Amino acid sequence: METRKVQRLGPSTLAMTLPAEWASDQNVEKGDEVSLRMGSKGTLTVLPESVQKEESEAVIHAQNLDADSVERAIVAQYVLGRRIIHVEVGSGGTLDSAQINAVYNAETQLMGLGVIEETPERIAIRCSVDPEDFTLDNLLERLESTGSTMRNEGIKALAHGNPDLAQRALNRERQANKIFVLLLRLIFTAYQNPNLARSVGLDSGFPLIGYRSIAKNLELTADNAEDIAEIVLETEGHTLNVDSGAMRRIREFTDQVNEITELGVQAAVNRDYDMAIETRNLFAEIRNREIEILDDLEEMPNEDLLRVREVLVSLGQTAQYAARNAEIATNLALNKDSGHVTIK
Repeated sequence: METRKVQRLGPSTLAMTLPAEWASDQNVEKGDEVSLRMGSKGTLTVLPESVQKEESEAVIHAQNLDADSVERAIVAQYVLGRRIIHVEVGSGGTLDSAQINAVYNAETQLMGLGVIEETPERIAIRCSVDPEDFTLDNLLERLESTGSTMRNEGIKALAHGNPDLAQRALNRERQANKIFVLLLRLIFTAYQNPNLARSVGLDSGFPLIGYRSIAKNLELTADNAEDIAEIVLETEGHTLNVDSGAMRRIREFTDQVNEITELGVQAAVNRDYDMAIETRNLFAEIRNREIEILDDLEEMPNEDLLRVREVLVSLGQTAQYAARNAEIATNLALNKDSGHVTIK
């Protein structure tokens, strides 16, 4: 860590020099303006003018990339906060059909992305998402709610042998992925530009690492719900070969999983240690529920038993992700003075 000596310039003015290497890297010269941001724990952040510019562009050179690689590159540049992404090939070349389709596939997966220019050798796409239109807390809650809806639809489809309801759950997966990738974009841009932290609802950049983990956990719970819906579609009769009592216990287990999943997210966004404790306590009560249900099942063919187990494992994994979110919520909640802790 480099230290600097504070000097007095006047009766009420203190000054400190900027490191020459930093000033050179950021193109800061005499007479330029910089922004100062006062954060928590007595921190002061100096931001060059270049950080304030929202417009940023990236060029993806597609001549040596297959369609899948092009699509992944677009998603990566979106997550990194680029406003305009160009996909182009070298001089004299043209984009092939698969590469063009990859661009449009990426467009449908990402919120606020649209093609603004297209020629045989080049496509430009622009992201119209404004960070001030969202908060990370709200997006986490939306992602949790989407996953919960998918889970409920999948289990209800199993209970009633309803493939249409299962397909509805699968259709929601695209929306869950859009929210997840948008969360990543806002987290990355807020990390790169601390001024944006307030725009997305944070007082500082401290929670960003935790939010990244919570978002991934919630994305995985949506994947668990997708697995259940796929079991419905793949199973003959679209239901499990269990009696009504076992199915009732599975639905009750689902309700309990929904409760702790929502509570874990609320503990994080509200920085509430009591909620985090309650989430962990509820998880402790149901962590062995899947084993209990399996042990009480009547004898059945191995194939039927495997499907029941897959459903219960998906629910159990979702509960584990909720417990992990509660641990992150604990770290966020105990980083400030409260009835539980005093920070000196």
